[in-house]
Amino acid sequence: MPLPFLTADRAFDADDDVALPFDDHDQWRRPYRPGPYRVGAAALALLLASFVLLAAVIIAASGAVNGSLVTFGIAVLIILAALRLLRMGTWVSRAGVRRVGFLATRTTPWAKVAAVRTAQQPVRWLNLPRTVQGQALLLDRPAGEQLVLLTDHNADFLSRTEAFDRAADTVEAWYAEYGVRR
Repeated sequence: MPLPFLTADRAFDADDDVALPFDDHDQWRRPYRPGPYRVGAAALALLLASFVLLAAVIIAASGAVNGSLVTFGIAVLIILAALRLLRMGTWVSRAGVRRVGFLATRTTPWAKVAAVRTAQQPVRWLNLPRTVQGQALLLDRPAGEQLVLLTDHNADFLSRTEAFDRAADTVEAWYAEYGVRR
């Protein structure tokens, strides 16, 4: 029995009057799914947060309210870090391309993008200091500055080369549609 809600795997009727969420090009969207390493790390962080919350309840039950509040605050910080970890990546919209990092977000309007291209180069493995030879999706600015949007060895695409190729092609298609024609 099929479920009544629309999923990504099921075809939808073209005569529906309902606009699908991905039809709005003004909304920021990630052109790929988060990878298993990113989701696994966030799940482990949330598991750790659950144990810390349990510790906060035990500490509160013992009567140490200040210690319980500190422990609860640590759990909230772990939960926020896990959510930020899931939000990290490259996002696109009609306005431009956005690179969301753990501590900083950088948005570049399409008008300030000279090119978006895939290149073979040394890339960081899981954003650690170790570098390996791989592919990177680069954003070139007119001033000569380069910004790495995606790599095939980050937490989203490690051992998923087809997903990296699809994501890179999607970002390049967004640039081809909304970038400045030179």
